[in-house]
Amino acid sequence: MAPIQNDNKLYRTSLSLFNKAWGNAKNNNKLGFRNNGGLLPPFEFSGKTTAVIENIEAVVSSRVVVSQDGVVFMRSPANKKYLMVVGDGINQTVITENRNQDDGWTPFNSATFIVVASNFVAMNLTIRNTAGAIKQQAVALLNGADLSTFYRCSFEGYQDTLYAHSLRLFYRECDIYGTVDFIFGNAAMVLQKSNIYPRLPIPGQFNTITAQGRTDSGQSIGISIQMCNIRPADDLASSGGTTMTYLGRPWKVYTQTVYMQTYMDSFINPAGWSVWSGDFALNTLYYAEFENLGPESDTSQRVNWPGFHVTDGTIAVNFTTPVFIPGNEFLPQTGVPYDGGLS
Repeated sequence: MAPIQNDNKLYRTSLSLFNKAWGNAKNNNKLGFRNNGGLLPPFEFSGKTTAVIENIEAVVSSRVVVSQDGVVFMRSPANKKYLMVVGDGINQTVITENRNQDDGWTPFNSATFIVVASNFVAMNLTIRNTAGAIKQQAVALLNGADLSTFYRCSFEGYQDTLYAHSLRLFYRECDIYGTVDFIFGNAAMVLQKSNIYPRLPIPGQFNTITAQGRTDSGQSIGISIQMCNIRPADDLASSGGTTMTYLGRPWKVYTQTVYMQTYMDSFINPAGWSVWSGDFALNTLYYAEFENLGPESDTSQRVNWPGFHVTDGTIAVNFTTPVFIPGNEFLPQTGVPYDGGLS
């Protein structure tokens, strides 16, 4: 599918464009994006002023504040849908914070950006947690927004970068950087045509790309990674090759993750997957690989756990966009390109 031709076509209703500096953010430090009882920290933006588009059904009090010194505060009214944030591009519009576990923040409250508004869309921006590998858990994006879409965004952190918290989520042509469990959570998440960049962790650590959190075998949730590229970030690539990198490890007893038609570079450990602790979840998890590419897509040396599978198309199709999440229902109205099946 062709890229978006006109951002204003992303919704069926008319959209309003807010792109105005409003006051001095330093003198409005009581403003915030209130969510789940927490108050997010101020967001620092680099690059040009961000454009934020909201559905006109949102009340007038919904607003974005962008000051000339680059500090942004956002307030969103409760129970609103169809919110959209549009930046000027990856590394041009940057939302950044450094909250982390070592400084006393829970993973939830460490997040640089939290979104729960259903049918949320974000594109052309970077969300970054700058705490660094030494600070342990430090979330960049926490997403609990049902039927949400992130397009051409970058999520940058180390441990726990991208928290797919809950519900049904879609990511397309994004970049994800991290070290330990850096794509994790308990949502039904589809990641398509994106770049996954494991980074250099602290000494003694190994990288695990995913840590999915399904706790009930009846839950239709998990992480589906399709038509993506897994390559080392620059710091890992130049480190001498001693860091082990795995596709995932079982955070919860029924963890479920599938890699399909994805390029796997040579730095990935041939076993593919790592344990969490002893034999925990090895019989109950569901890990699968389907038609992956690249030097470490060879499954001949993969783990021999009962829960690991080299699957075929009849099973893999269940993890595609129209089946795993209702992509054909909500993605066309966003204008974001997506693949509706196996390529």
